[in-house]
Amino acid sequence: MTTELSFDAWDEQQQPERAKDTDFDAVMSRRYFLKGASVLGASAFVMTAGLASTTAKAASKAGFKFTPIAANTADAITLPEGFTSQVVIRWGDPLTSNAPEFDHETRGTAASQALVAGDNNDGMDVFVVDGRTILVINNEYTNRSITFGNRETKLPETDDDVNKGKMAHGLTVVELAEINGQWRIVKDSPYNRRVTPDTPFDVAGPVRGSDLIKTSSDPKGVEILGTFNNCGNGKTPWGTYLACEENFNGYFSSYEGENYEQTAEQKRYGIAKGGKDWGYKWAQTDDRFDVSKEPNEAHRHGWVVEVDPSGRKKPVKLTALGRFKHENAEVVIAKDGRAVVYLGDDERGEFLYRFVSRDRYQPNGDNSTLLHEGSLFVAKFNDNGQGEWMNLADAGMAPDETLVFARLAASKLGATTMDRPEGVAANPHKEEAYVALTNNKYRGERESQPLNMANPRAKNPYGHIVRWVPAGADHAADTFAWDMYVMAGNPTVHSDLMAGSSNINADNMFNSPDGLKFDAAGNLWIQTDGNYSNENGFAGMGNNQMLIGDPETGEIHRFLVGPNECEITGLTWSADRKTMFVGVQHPGEDGNSHWPEGGQAVPRSAVIAVKRTDGGLIG
Repeated sequence: MTTELSFDAWDEQQQPERAKDTDFDAVMSRRYFLKGASVLGASAFVMTAGLASTTAKAASKAGFKFTPIAANTADAITLPEGFTSQVVIRWGDPLTSNAPEFDHETRGTAASQALVAGDNNDGMDVFVVDGRTILVINNEYTNRSITFGNRETKLPETDDDVNKGKMAHGLTVVELAEINGQWRIVKDSPYNRRVTPDTPFDVAGPVRGSDLIKTSSDPKGVEILGTFNNCGNGKTPWGTYLACEENFNGYFSSYEGENYEQTAEQKRYGIAKGGKDWGYKWAQTDDRFDVSKEPNEAHRHGWVVEVDPSGRKKPVKLTALGRFKHENAEVVIAKDGRAVVYLGDDERGEFLYRFVSRDRYQPNGDNSTLLHEGSLFVAKFNDNGQGEWMNLADAGMAPDETLVFARLAASKLGATTMDRPEGVAANPHKEEAYVALTNNKYRGERESQPLNMANPRAKNPYGHIVRWVPAGADHAADTFAWDMYVMAGNPTVHSDLMAGSSNINADNMFNSPDGLKFDAAGNLWIQTDGNYSNENGFAGMGNNQMLIGDPETGEIHRFLVGPNECEITGLTWSADRKTMFVGVQHPGEDGNSHWPEGGQAVPRSAVIAVKRTDGGLIG
């Protein structure tokens, strides 16, 4: 079955209101919120008035200055004066000399798609392997009306259509070279490859061999085919790439159709209500996506996967990090050398997690198994500005069940339901971390999602960013103090909490923070995936954008605006920090963009390279 619903709308159909998870009281007056949000001290929450507007220069911690730009609705990339951009790689660009160029009429075939860059690039990172620049990119999903725009229904009709869409998912690994100031794909590089929904992965961690992941094709539960719907990412200190499987549920359907009855666990994870999928029809060509035939296959997805950029090692699914809708994986090293990974579950009313490794990082040793064993925790944010990490092992479930159904374990512990925890970023210069909470129309409306100090705004259309500092400046500590870095909003329309925090003004307002990433200098980059209608409560916000934030002063300035109907997502830097690679996802998702080629060309997700015209550092 098919649907034109977004992932969020689809999930709402699959997972209606559930039993109450938490015991937090509804609060809320603006005064009370501001009092609680400033518990970490004067610098923790910006209360000063008159922050810099677009007419003033913004200074970065990397030493560059720029004049912040205004919001707009141009079908183009907009940057401040003194910066340039170029398109580096687009959906459908060949990785080898024998692959065809993108066909705007047919949009390719399954065979051609397997040889070219995947669609809807999201998280990404740069690696230097044998002196070469390797870019690893998540390819999250496909825009059905665009991918299958050559079909009258705008949906997959033939088996080849289904497999073409399938091959557009996964990862793209590509070597880049800078030639005469322009970044280019190195075709036929031995590093160029696609990791797809059919690529074999090893299973590592406590769920390896569990009955919950055994299938007819893998009766031992030790090898899983494929990764898909990879959203954000992570980069380990030992040089591997972490891809994060997010909305995996929408790919499963049932041969039994409307007669298929979900289990309670499937319902919580949004699997196959009424036998429907999200419109991809993968079960049409691959029985493992039919939950009536292979009920455990869905348990094999929704993990963080570890990939060697060089391709020398088989990729691995990391079951110790739990199964849910992973947004990204932010890796830091604790005081005692253990690896800590912060993880968000991107759905309304879900949770923020933390993994702490059993073993310690060896700077000059073998860390290939460091993320295979450890403890998974979930966050509880108390209204007094303090918080704690609760061990999922205390939920009273079997070890494999705890990880496969991490959401259920977190609910049992009474973790704080959050407003779609998306990107998590840790400051490289001090022990603190930030999480983007994108939005939540159910906050304060559903019993399971009451108002609380960490999520203080009813129906929250704009989102916010919460910051926490671990006790003793140790990311492995079990307690933390938290505050609010920013509440997005629109002060030109509202005068209450919907106006946003005091570091938001008419010149820098935005909605739905999604991607977060620190650069090496300590600037916090904020990418948005929100409402681009530019109307009513979103008037004046324009297209989705990227902003730069100062973690010390709270100042936020708009740096980049994307083309129509896009999301700005994915961010990384070249080794010399003179190029910033930025992802532009799903331009024209509603049919109103032809970026990047213009004219009547098919809109294509792409990675761009941003530089300073003076050749200086940009991060």
